[in-house]
Amino acid sequence: MRRRANVEFASGQRGERCRGWLYEPEGNRPFPVIVMAHGLGGIKEMRLDAFAERFSDAGYACLVFDYRNFGASEGAPRQLLDIGKQLEDWSSAIAFAQQQPSLMRNKVVLWGTSFGGGHVIASAARDQKVAAAIAQCPFTDGITSAIAMDLRSSLKVTAMAMVDLLRGLVGMTPLMVATSGPPHSAALMTAPGAHDGYLALVPSGFSFSNHVAARFAVNILRYRPGRWAAKVSCPILFCICETDSVAPAGPTRRYAKKAPRGEVRLYRDGHFDIYIGEAFERVVADQLDFLKRHIPLKG
Repeated sequence: MRRRANVEFASGQRGERCRGWLYEPEGNRPFPVIVMAHGLGGIKEMRLDAFAERFSDAGYACLVFDYRNFGASEGAPRQLLDIGKQLEDWSSAIAFAQQQPSLMRNKVVLWGTSFGGGHVIASAARDQKVAAAIAQCPFTDGITSAIAMDLRSSLKVTAMAMVDLLRGLVGMTPLMVATSGPPHSAALMTAPGAHDGYLALVPSGFSFSNHVAARFAVNILRYRPGRWAAKVSCPILFCICETDSVAPAGPTRRYAKKAPRGEVRLYRDGHFDIYIGEAFERVVADQLDFLKRHIPLKG
């Protein structure tokens, strides 16, 4: 039977603690390990456990963590999404996994979804020791995602972002914007179905903040992790939703072609569909097939 333990590791110059879960399967140690984290404003309780349980049942250990400022991890202000710090958290998580005697330091796999999928592409390009990577419905291009955003929502969020940037300059608390919301509302994800799809990932009765600091809406434009795909030397699986209204499929397919050892799986599903039900079963089966081919449990 698989085991799950609470773990934590330091990240950043201040040594703030990222907290997460370490899943270990049955069998003899050491195990290959999959390092996993969520997307925009997401935390590990939002269905990452479902993926980790499948992977650990197949023989892979999983390190699932929350970024600083989110979920169970330390950091302030809360809900402030700093792209640089999140990439730093990925590096810290990889280093932590490589230091564990129960895990194979030469078989570290990165798995990220949505905004975390973009981080996986960037992190795998930066760390050539990563053995493989899986980018699920990945955010790959800030400009194209901004263009895909509803105009009324975009104008409202941009105004809030500018105010929040000014507040940050004078040391005031962040102005929060909703991560998801109804169409045309002041929220980062307002495509039809996005609000319900995002909140459906939160366990019933679980306390969760559907907000991030608004300044993120400006910073996201400069973030184009898909451009790193050409520098990813390890095998990387792109799981792309063809009707994705949050992370458009077109740019991701173009970036994926540039990955030297890239593989692509397409799904006729929306951005939030593949976390649950039949779509979840399809995508996790493809990911396990990829893992078994590239990260065998023996040898």
